Amino acid sequence: QVRLVESGGGLVQPGGSLRLSCAASGSFFSGSFLGWYRQAPGKQREMVATITPGDSTNYADSVKGRFTISRDNAKNTVYLQMNNLKPEDTAVYYCNRKYVWNEYWGQGTQVTVSS
Repeated sequence: QVRLVESGGGLVQPGGSLRLSCAASGSFFSGSFLGWYRQAPGKQREMVATITPGDSTNYADSVKGRFTISRDNAKNTVYLQMNNLKPEDTAVYYCNRKYVWNEYWGQGTQVTVSS
């Protein structure tokens, strides 16, 4: 059974940085499409960043130039480096994995940006 476990969330001041990690179990990690999504209170879940098996990346306009998604297939892990964080980045961040017709979600990790 595939599991995704996020870590690295927390409280940070505006302008600060955090690095989220998502460790995945199961096979075919290197062939999976991976992504980070977030959901703020009262809002719908939105895409933050995605990365393909070939390492092509895509970002939401609101995080371009500040966030970087990367993957380490040897460790079955996907990362989200978040710099210059803003209060509007406050949300629960979820890891997502897609392979063929299967889709999996992590349990989420809270990121709070506040002074």
